[in-house]
Amino acid sequence: MTYRLPALSIALTCIALLSGCHTANLIPPALIPPNLRPPAEDNGAALKLAQKKLQDASPCCSSFADFSYQTILPWQPQKFVLGSDAMVANLNGVHSYFIAFGLPTGVKLPYRVAVKSELNGRWLRSSYLFAPTIVLLDGGFQPIGTNDVGLCEHVGWSNETTGAFGAVSITSDKARYLLVYSSAAQQSGKTYWEQSPASVTTSDSNPSLNMNPSGSFSVPHGPDGTLWVGMMDKTYAKAVDNAICKKAPPGTGVLNTLRADLPIPWINGSDADKNNSSKSSQ
Repeated sequence: MTYRLPALSIALTCIALLSGCHTANLIPPALIPPNLRPPAEDNGAALKLAQKKLQDASPCCSSFADFSYQTILPWQPQKFVLGSDAMVANLNGVHSYFIAFGLPTGVKLPYRVAVKSELNGRWLRSSYLFAPTIVLLDGGFQPIGTNDVGLCEHVGWSNETTGAFGAVSITSDKARYLLVYSSAAQQSGKTYWEQSPASVTTSDSNPSLNMNPSGSFSVPHGPDGTLWVGMMDKTYAKAVDNAICKKAPPGTGVLNTLRADLPIPWINGSDADKNNSSKSSQ
């Protein structure tokens, strides 16, 4: 049974080494979820790379008549990925990914088309958005309306109701086609975002995770991303109508708001009593 002695000796040596590591305070790095880890590269590196890919791409179309409009606008918003595998247009000297639709017939006017842009990037501070421009065309492929869609933030209970939302109204009976791309103004713009990005501070000796619970900033627009487009439905209508488009103006306080908006007798009555007492004293 002597062959057990070397194994026992090795085990005791390993335990001693592990104890030594523990006493030397060699703490393993913190386990931080991937979506909370800071990007390894510069915040704008991914955006710059995407912009370069778009500029280097060869455009397929340069006029509205060049596009294929065989895809009918979905009856509810559907997902479209605009990126390196998509075709590129050159409109007004600007390269852009695009989607082209034929508009459904027999739909009562007016109606709304919903769009939602998803954040492109897992780290909020380095993310960007595809900001759409929508062009309505008549039967001869002539533009009858162009709209740089304003995006507004909405954070819901699901992925479907979370993102940057916008909408356009179809009011003309001449509208036959719809083109979605991103104009120069849109690609260089930003969207207000109310939630503050998380900040992570780590070191070998003192790993920690710090969250910013409040604040706001702006998400830059980029050349590619995931876009949902389709006829407005109830879910999207609620998100669009309740989305945050800009920083709210400062209020005058809860009490003043209640006095102005609600008939509260013990508040309004107290003011009336003060006025009556002042008149009687005169």
